[in-house]
Amino acid sequence: MDDIYKRNVENIYRICFMYLKNPADAEDAVQSTFLKLLKSDIAFADTEHEKAWLIVTARNHCKDVLKSWWRTRKAELPNLPEAGMDDSFGHSGEVLERLLSLPDKYKIVLYLYYFEEYSVKEIAGMLKRKESTIQTQLAKGRKLMKVSLGGYYGNESY
Repeated sequence: MDDIYKRNVENIYRICFMYLKNPADAEDAVQSTFLKLLKSDIAFADTEHEKAWLIVTARNHCKDVLKSWWRTRKAELPNLPEAGMDDSFGHSGEVLERLLSLPDKYKIVLYLYYFEEYSVKEIAGMLKRKESTIQTQLAKGRKLMKVSLGGYYGNESY
């Protein structure tokens, strides 16, 4: 279990942070995800199966948190990413801020494709969507990022 945690904790934190946009909530979600793993009796075929299971579990948990009664009724404090978050993504705060501001269906697809380097087919399987849907969401997400960033990064493609 220790090895699984060490291999995946940073990636799961990033996924949770993308959904919850708050470091404390993301840490709680990571903890809940790994507790679900501890309580389950799942046997992974390989490390990719393990990673995919954790990503889907974290995503589902974060969506449940976002729908919870408590979350919808509490007042939010400004929750900007911590300074250390920028380094872990390897991009400036501007790119991270723009990615986090995208609708969930675009940001998770962009994250899995560019940061976790999953193929369209693998993402479709994890998110239980058609490959054509994933391709469309990638294209629209890229376009939204480009528009959102304006000319900030010149003519680079996203």
